[in-house]
Amino acid sequence: MKILACLTTALSVFLVATLAAASPPDGFRSLFNGEDLTHWRIPEGDNGHWRVVDGVIDYDARSQAPGDKNLWSEEEFGDFVLRLEWRMTETPFVNNNVYLIKPDGTPKLDADGNIIRVPLPDTDSGIYLRGSSKAQVNIWCWPIGSGEVWGYRTDRNMPAEVRAAVTPRTAADNDIGEWNEFVITLKGDRLTVVLNDITVIEEAKLPGVPDRGRLALQHHGRLNDAGEWASSPSLVQFRNISIKEL
Repeated sequence: MKILACLTTALSVFLVATLAAASPPDGFRSLFNGEDLTHWRIPEGDNGHWRVVDGVIDYDARSQAPGDKNLWSEEEFGDFVLRLEWRMTETPFVNNNVYLIKPDGTPKLDADGNIIRVPLPDTDSGIYLRGSSKAQVNIWCWPIGSGEVWGYRTDRNMPAEVRAAVTPRTAADNDIGEWNEFVITLKGDRLTVVLNDITVIEEAKLPGVPDRGRLALQHHGRLNDAGEWASSPSLVQFRNISIKEL
């Protein structure tokens, strides 16, 4: 019976890893093999917090790297279509400063002209494009939905049409703990984001975005002296990461 149980467990692990490392679509090549972090640069001093578990990239937001804690791709990319799946594993932190965002990208105000803030459980990560934290496709719990580009939406120096275009048309996220799929297309300075087969950003202009650069899976969050989360942590997993260069 013990031998059978061990074989069953081993088979389950193998199937999970196999499913998590599915073959990329035609024309795409994989950036994650389901076994290790080949193709990615682990932050120096990370101490095992970016890791592969059961065929997926798992992050607990506790990297001990003294500097940049993000997981960067080895390669640089110019124009591309990026496909990946992600999910939030838990939301232990309550963010008391979540805004309600209007379609033009600005926060909703109350009768006194103050920004409306609501408390919500919040996990926060994202995908940096072409080496730029400003050109980040967000993953989080805000009502605006994932896929928005915070660095451009909140930049008051940007034209109103730019800020509106990087604001998701709808919140297309699945429930916490469920897998989501991004299809991110960046061609020139134009960005399109499809989340779970719904186009949430279409042909948004990103003025000044670099011509080439590396991708990154974002670290976010910090612990206070009591060991409690003091900001929204990146408690996330990733799988089926593939890219097609244009």
